[in-house]
Amino acid sequence: MPSPNMAVFCARPLGFLSEYSSYSAAMAAAMGASYRLRDLLTWRLTAPTYLGLNLSLRSMSAATQQASGAAPSEAPDHKYESLLVTAVQRHVLHVQLNRPEKRNAMNRAFWREMVECFNKIAQDPDCRAVVISGAGKMFTAGIDFMDMASDLQPQGEDVARISWYLRDLITKYQETFTVIEKCPKPIIAAIHGGCIGGGVDLITACDIRYCAQDAFFQVKEVDLGLAADVGTLQRLPRVIGNQSLVNELAFTARKMMADEALNNGLVSRMFPDKKVMLDAAFTLAAEISTKSPVAVQGTKVNLLYSRDHSVAEGLNYMTSWNMSMLQTQDLVKSVQALMEKKEPKSVTFSKL
Repeated sequence: MPSPNMAVFCARPLGFLSEYSSYSAAMAAAMGASYRLRDLLTWRLTAPTYLGLNLSLRSMSAATQQASGAAPSEAPDHKYESLLVTAVQRHVLHVQLNRPEKRNAMNRAFWREMVECFNKIAQDPDCRAVVISGAGKMFTAGIDFMDMASDLQPQGEDVARISWYLRDLITKYQETFTVIEKCPKPIIAAIHGGCIGGGVDLITACDIRYCAQDAFFQVKEVDLGLAADVGTLQRLPRVIGNQSLVNELAFTARKMMADEALNNGLVSRMFPDKKVMLDAAFTLAAEISTKSPVAVQGTKVNLLYSRDHSVAEGLNYMTSWNMSMLQTQDLVKSVQALMEKKEPKSVTFSKL
């Protein structure tokens, strides 16, 4: 004798099969969508060409070009003596070394304010890219020795205690440029005129470097009786990959002109003048700002880690990083836009 439950089952076999068929169809549809997403991601990652990424100024959208020419507004919470920070367009900040009457020489305020400025930028969820340049006729003349003479020549009779003081001071000065490297937002240096001494320390900590045709670069410290101690000797060899040339520049303090800087990889592009260069830098920053901030900032973190570690260590770090970052909604939004044949710039990403 069949059980009551079996009787109920037998009384509506067709209904059960209908429900089962609906469930199977839903599962099949879900699996099909999953396979399509997998295939699309595989194609996207292995495609031999870049999908519309062209940094030529002529290929950028008119909207982006108009944004780069928009009147900048001073960024809130960024009030400094030696710097001027403006919001040139959505998600892009412009940091200017702002002592043009002193050729943007780096005084006491500068070393302190750079750390404050870029720590704030690192935590600013609205900012996705930064352009740094110099106001006036040149990028920077380097350290303002007139303003900082007393710091660099401390008084005292005990060599050990003076040495500890100078150690702490140099460490603080190093952080002024290391903070640029630590900032997860891409930093674009736009250099015109002279970039001397500390200026080279600064730009080698940036992610991308553009220059105007009148730019020159000078590791000036040996002419002043000291070795460069806030980043140039550590970063410049990695940037240009030519130890012989680095040694020549550092031992002689000779000028490296713009065309030589371009040919040796210190800068990635050279422009006829400051205005054209800044327009290009803002256009590049605008392009970067349209990308997923999770993807861009994660890329910067892993590029820097891989620079200082072996390939195996870099891959292991990347695995740990992406085991969480691949779960972002930015990936879903980006793939959906590709499937719907929408422009990548049309995707709206959450703040980070």
